[in-house]
Amino acid sequence: MTCSRLPRVPASQHDAARDDTFSRTLYERHGTVLLSFAVQLCNGDRHRAEDIVQETAVRAWQHRRILDPTTDEVRTWLFTVARHLVIDHHRARQARPKEVGDSEAVESAVPDPAEQVVMLRAVLEAMAELTPQQREILMYTYYLGYSVEQASTALGLAAGTVKSRAHYALRALRESLRARAVMD
Repeated sequence: MTCSRLPRVPASQHDAARDDTFSRTLYERHGTVLLSFAVQLCNGDRHRAEDIVQETAVRAWQHRRILDPTTDEVRTWLFTVARHLVIDHHRARQARPKEVGDSEAVESAVPDPAEQVVMLRAVLEAMAELTPQQREILMYTYYLGYSVEQASTALGLAAGTVKSRAHYALRALRESLRARAVMD
């Protein structure tokens, strides 16, 4: 990546206005795109993505003498730093055991039986509304875990027909579950 090189200035000769302009320009030109990128990297967790953007901006500020926030080339540098921060955070979480107060651990350890019963009932009712062909294709492809080729052979249908029916069956099932307010 090519960033414009600026002469090194001793720490005692910082220009506060220049530092402020650097940060403001960085956020104005790249902040929105960087946040969108970070949200994708964080699987939709906006709060974590904002933390990643903040840390990326701090690192950019630490390299402000060699980075030019007015160029688009700096965006590649920002994306790389953000990506590395997400990877580092993920590795750090994998390296340590789950904490007792960790919401993910609590949710996955104790599923709510009442919620499971309500969901199962809603899915069964929604399945009953499907056509016999739609139920059959979902049974083979999802419940039994058949591949498209296996379902095609078992049902005597073309692979494209299996894919098409599965697509429309899932769409009908989703609509029925949404109507029951079980699914967003």
